[in-house]
Amino acid sequence: MSIDHIGLFANGLEAMCQFFERFFGARRQPLYHNPRTGLRTHFLVWPDGARLEVMNRPETLPGPCGPYGAGLRHVAFTLGGKDKVDELTERLRTAGYQVVSGPRTTGDGYYESLVLGPEGLQIELTA
Repeated sequence: MSIDHIGLFANGLEAMCQFFERFFGARRQPLYHNPRTGLRTHFLVWPDGARLEVMNRPETLPGPCGPYGAGLRHVAFTLGGKDKVDELTERLRTAGYQVVSGPRTTGDGYYESLVLGPEGLQIELTA
């Protein structure tokens, strides 16, 4: 068994897709639009096969519901080394995204940073 993809509703569909393309190397698939429901969705695809579906509907509510609310809280990316975590964290900081913590080694031995992406989505960067 494996996870096929993760779905994420966003108020700013275009901005969310551009974020993952610019900083994480995702490739955007063509827009799917259902005129009956108003659903608009793009799949973002990575070379290793990982997929993130970014969606929007007219009734999409603003978020997030706080850092400890139930539901999806963060998306984690393993970057392959401490230097890559440091580099991407600084690129995101320079681009105006809030670095919440790190880069640092956590109590359980992970080297990571936590950055707030578009719409407050928590992005965890790990070595």
